Amino acid sequence: MNTGLAFQRTRIAPTPSGYLHLGNVLSMAKTVALARYTGARVLLRIDDLDRERVRREYVEDIFATLDYLDIRYDEGPRNYREYVDEYAQQHRLELYNNALNDLRERGLVFACGCSRSDVLQASADGHYTGTCRQKALPLDGAGLSWRLYTDNPAELAVADLGGQVIRAGLPPSMADFIVRKKDGFPAYQLASVVDDFHFGVDLIVRGADLWESSLAQCYLARCLGAERFSAIKFLHHPLLLDADGRKLSKSAGATSVHYLRKQGKSRAEIYRMIGKWMGLEKPLNHWEELV
Repeated sequence: MNTGLAFQRTRIAPTPSGYLHLGNVLSMAKTVALARYTGARVLLRIDDLDRERVRREYVEDIFATLDYLDIRYDEGPRNYREYVDEYAQQHRLELYNNALNDLRERGLVFACGCSRSDVLQASADGHYTGTCRQKALPLDGAGLSWRLYTDNPAELAVADLGGQVIRAGLPPSMADFIVRKKDGFPAYQLASVVDDFHFGVDLIVRGADLWESSLAQCYLARCLGAERFSAIKFLHHPLLLDADGRKLSKSAGATSVHYLRKQGKSRAEIYRMIGKWMGLEKPLNHWEELV
């Protein structure tokens, strides 16, 4: 399809910490629709480094939901066994650790022992205030996370699909954000940047609530010298909200596809629910209608 827009690869990247809800489906549907429109290949990448919350049934729910809603992808695991044997993020730990070591060698990280409650006690808005910056805690110490120094005031550039470059500073919520967790595993922001660079992703579709994450990832990519990351185009789409105006969460089971299927909802009915919540004038029966 000759659209004037052309990309090599995009990705759908669910986290198996709960059953996928309608908001997750909207993001995945928009991704595959935009890929169809621009000729991009779609990679299924399962973000599974939050080991305490990952459960097999949630991983299998990803495959079941994609299959039921006919959301097609070109690369990535087709079932739980392929996911475990070939595609789980643990297979790319060397890549993440190489990036962490690079940050360490250049003095761009410091160790932090603060818990979430510690951060909240120091700052009512939950923004990290640099409590451990001057403590010189050992990076190899047990139970310590690694935080990235975020002193560089240079503006970040995020390119959207229309060719517009949005320039913004790193928000306060991302001050000295974590790149390695206390369990020694890479944090989400680092793993996401490394994966997108590794797989050659040049189009990212995500909810508007992840705008600050996009800025953090652009900042981190600049620290890592991953210049190709700056060429990625972003689409931050509006979220689906519940009746109280809150974004959907995996703890709200009534909006999960798993729950809706148990209630006997067909694929078309689920898409019509999404279309209604999006405010579309015409009924939405399949993701292809978003193309």
